[in-house]
Amino acid sequence: MSASQTERHVGLIGLGTMGSALALNIAEKGFPIAVWNRTVQVTRDFHAKAGGLAAMITPTETLAALVAAIRPPRAIILMVPAGQAVDDQLAALAPLLGPADLVIDAGNANFHDTNRRNAAELPFHFMGLGVSGGEEGARHGPAIMAGGAFEDWASVEPMLHAIAARSDDGTPCAAYLGPEGAGHFVKAVHNGIEYADMQMIAEVYGVMRDGLNMAAPEIGDTFARWNDGVLRSYLVEISGIVAKAHDRLSDGPLLDVILDAAGQKGTGRWTVIEAQNLAAPIPVIEAAVHARNVSARLAERAAGQAVFGPVEAGGADLSTEDLEHALIAGKILCYAQGFSMMSAAGTEFGWDLDMPAIARVWRAGCIIRSAMLNDMAEALAEDAGRNLILAHFFANHLRRSVPALRKVVATGALHGLACPALASGLAWFDMMRTARGTANMIQAQRDFFGLHGFKRLDGRDLPHGPWAEA
Repeated sequence: MSASQTERHVGLIGLGTMGSALALNIAEKGFPIAVWNRTVQVTRDFHAKAGGLAAMITPTETLAALVAAIRPPRAIILMVPAGQAVDDQLAALAPLLGPADLVIDAGNANFHDTNRRNAAELPFHFMGLGVSGGEEGARHGPAIMAGGAFEDWASVEPMLHAIAARSDDGTPCAAYLGPEGAGHFVKAVHNGIEYADMQMIAEVYGVMRDGLNMAAPEIGDTFARWNDGVLRSYLVEISGIVAKAHDRLSDGPLLDVILDAAGQKGTGRWTVIEAQNLAAPIPVIEAAVHARNVSARLAERAAGQAVFGPVEAGGADLSTEDLEHALIAGKILCYAQGFSMMSAAGTEFGWDLDMPAIARVWRAGCIIRSAMLNDMAEALAEDAGRNLILAHFFANHLRRSVPALRKVVATGALHGLACPALASGLAWFDMMRTARGTANMIQAQRDFFGLHGFKRLDGRDLPHGPWAEA
């Protein structure tokens, strides 16, 4: 679409890494864009480095100048930190915009904040946009998850489709997912799955490194080989690349000199908290968040090793094929939990979340893009309410891969190789495949100390144990 074909101009506030990349993407796709950053020099530097796209970009030095530079009805994208910064920016825009203008929060907002902002009496339209793919995605095609009023989505759909990633079949990875904070909610679940996927890959890396005495380049070759099969995905691909990376300062593998303390921005934690509120179990994601928190406790972990001794290197009776199948099983279980959580949220908040559409949006552009998502989209299209582990395609995968997952988790436990996400996935799977579990004991205990009552298998009306008669 050329500039002359564009129905409206767009503005963007916040020229950090993601904002700068997104602005260039928008300009490159033929949409004139005005930009503003509260630090004027950042705006000037960005425009100076825009090269051939500079003609499509109008740099502005005040918020009023930004608004004046955009032809109404305006669409202004916020790329500022989540939380108070968004509220401050909305307040600053309020006296400058008209009732037909639209402000789009494209940051990593908590969906509760997006719900609140949608319910507020803002003097302009507002919608939330989940954007995934990091700097590379923002620049060349992210996955986009939109929430808000459908008419607002429709007004910017051509632009969002133009800048989004494309799946192998050419479909834009951008979709309207529902009202209020639906888009930001789905993005949070995406990030939770991202945490879990990364953690399971890290656990498998750890077993290869510590349990099989494999060097980083050999581990990298293994990941590269896996990426040619069922596990083909962005995260497995880059894991192979980083494992084979050479550090010129130490003249050895780069992985061997990176501090093992993982950072986080909070979206994974939000997912876990909301899962508890929804009573939607996502133990693989919970384990991944827990593992990141433990990774930060460097001094305590060092003290623990001093007291209990290090893990004995080598000796794990596992093959790389075992680890590959364990990772396949873990990935399926993690995604199944994520889609189940989104289904629960749809019921709770009255959102008609399109599960196949979500899977399709995630096929390209985002961090968790994976060949497996094509099959997930098909399975969800057959029956969106069915847990993915029960879909024929994935049930067959699990029958083949769960034995290896059991072997990896058991071997890890015997050798002191921590696999919290893989182990949590296996425990959830075993609970989900057991028709009669053990919660009858919990119900009896609750009745004993609190007379909470219980239901009987035989249907008889005797809801308490004999202790109730004492």
